[in-house]
Amino acid sequence: MKNILEIKTIADYFKLRNCEVLHPLVGIVDFDKVNQISYTNKSYDGFHYSCYAIFLKDAVGCKLMYGGNSYDYDEGTLVFMAPNQTIEFGGFAPDYVPKGYALLFHPDLLLGTNLAKKIQEFNFFAYSSNEALHLSAKERKVILSLLEKIQFELEQPIDKHSKKLIVTNIELFLDYCLRFYDRQFITREVVNKGTLEKFDTLLRDYFLSDKPKTNGLPSVGYFAGQLHLSSNYFGDLVKKQTGISAQEYIQIKLIDVGKEKIFDPNKSVSEIAYELGFKYPQHFSRLFKQKVGHSPKEFRASIN
Repeated sequence: MKNILEIKTIADYFKLRNCEVLHPLVGIVDFDKVNQISYTNKSYDGFHYSCYAIFLKDAVGCKLMYGGNSYDYDEGTLVFMAPNQTIEFGGFAPDYVPKGYALLFHPDLLLGTNLAKKIQEFNFFAYSSNEALHLSAKERKVILSLLEKIQFELEQPIDKHSKKLIVTNIELFLDYCLRFYDRQFITREVVNKGTLEKFDTLLRDYFLSDKPKTNGLPSVGYFAGQLHLSSNYFGDLVKKQTGISAQEYIQIKLIDVGKEKIFDPNKSVSEIAYELGFKYPQHFSRLFKQKVGHSPKEFRASIN
């Protein structure tokens, strides 16, 4: 059984790092200024967080996976963890110690703030660690400047302005990360196009196989798994490349296959629906009419 350390509060993590807690709901760790734990002789296999955690990774010796492939991005990566997520250790060099920064904040810090209303918009908290944000030199400067502002506020006596200024700077930090992720999708356009080509192949093969009958309609999660991506990251990638959601993309392909099958006069609409993975033929007819403007029977009549 794996031994996972529970990080329920900011104090739990700061105690582990031998750091002083300046605020009960938020804190920043500069790994250059703390006593390091041993990663090669650790007694646990990972952390389970009850708070938001963002890590700016600057150390070598701990490889990341990106998009299902290994990349030498040892320095300048940002990894995001949402509450109730677990990160497991592995792949460390014998002398590895963390280097960089960690920003942790508890969900209670956001209560009553604008950020509480928009925190779910930051999809990158749902990305797995193999889909980290890789910062350019200029982007890194922006991130460090915002961490510095947050740290400045943490070192001041708590007053009526503290929460607003801290949360505002965290929100600005996340807004910049969203911009940087959009840039990453663009700069990795060649890799992303390759992923879309694989997606198209997987879609075609799915409908040519017996999987629709046995597994039902193809899902975004299924193809994301086949491509070694999280569903959210895969959805964002498809949206950036095509302008539509991954679910819409699947539905368009499904309707195209449905049109081809309707050409066969020997197959009933019900048979076609079951072959495509629908449990109920009326669901196929409803989606077909929504996308094409005609029912399957009307479409068949128009082409014959």
